[in-house]
Amino acid sequence: MKIQSIRAIPLYGKAYEDWPARYGELEQTRTLVEVVTDEGLTSLGSVYTSAPLVAAALELLKPLYTGASAIDPAATTEMLHQNTFWQGRGGSVTHAISGIDMALWDLLGQVTGQPIWRLLGGKYRDKIQPYASMLMVEPELMGEKLLAAKARGFRAFKMGWGPFGRHSAKKDEAIVRAAREAIGDTDYLMVDAGASDAFWGHGYKWALETAKMLKDYDVTWFEEALRPDDIDGHVELTKHSPVHIASGEVLTRRQSFLPWIERRAVDILQPDVTKVGGLTEQHRIGQYADDHNILVVPHGWNTGVGLIADLHLSAAAQNAKFVEYLTPEPYLEELFETPPTLDADGLLTIPTGPGYGVKWSAEGIRRLSRG
Repeated sequence: MKIQSIRAIPLYGKAYEDWPARYGELEQTRTLVEVVTDEGLTSLGSVYTSAPLVAAALELLKPLYTGASAIDPAATTEMLHQNTFWQGRGGSVTHAISGIDMALWDLLGQVTGQPIWRLLGGKYRDKIQPYASMLMVEPELMGEKLLAAKARGFRAFKMGWGPFGRHSAKKDEAIVRAAREAIGDTDYLMVDAGASDAFWGHGYKWALETAKMLKDYDVTWFEEALRPDDIDGHVELTKHSPVHIASGEVLTRRQSFLPWIERRAVDILQPDVTKVGGLTEQHRIGQYADDHNILVVPHGWNTGVGLIADLHLSAAAQNAKFVEYLTPEPYLEELFETPPTLDADGLLTIPTGPGYGVKWSAEGIRRLSRG
């Protein structure tokens, strides 16, 4: 079975009211790719990159993927990586290859009648804990946002960006205190400073002092406390922080993760399947991290396609405990014919059908892509 064509499908939706959209009112950063084979089977991948960049990358890659195997994901996508070292390695080209790789794993699953997690090596769990991921707001409103997610069945919560680290230590603590009081003592709470934001103004000492404050509120991990390229700072912070340190969402390809793993720069590694190179790369990264006793929690600020890929990756990984679940998120639940549901314990069930094991909503995709 060969790849016949690939197209980009931009997804549009109202930007979060509390998100600092920098590229217009309807910031377009989620793009699906549809892979069509010469035997009529099709599949979707997801790319966290604007559609014009994805379309340009697909045009660049077209001579390489046209006629390539549609059911040898690792070999086909490695061929794309190896032939594009000089054409945007690590940027939008790598992101686009991520979406292609995801679709090829689903096609392999369709052809073999097997779920992706089995093709990756087997299943370690039937269910996994999703955490409701949301942006921070002022302290007096934070509890309300969290309670809305708790009413939907979530038992783990991550809040990030917003005013945190951008005003005062007093406000930071007030936000965390309001969050913990709202969800109670038994649910998981995570904090994301968002240091990959433009011109992040804090360094190691701020991060360490903030981590000490977070410990008082039983925060599970502190994410992106330092700029994403500051590996030396992360090494020191991970060594001395009283709470677990997480990072890695902007890194791409397995080679970029090697020093972070080998130097134990984080307690929790967060590759994003829609950027890192797809399921192939993320599974390799996860196995190497496991050899170094590092937990992998997929970064999932993307789409429903990315969420399902994360479920399969987490099923096939010994060192997995959580998946990110954006709420509210127009690009997630509207893509499914039957959206994922949480059980009474706030867990998501791993799909067991061929490939992704879910059905996408043609109407939802049509609506979000404006036809």
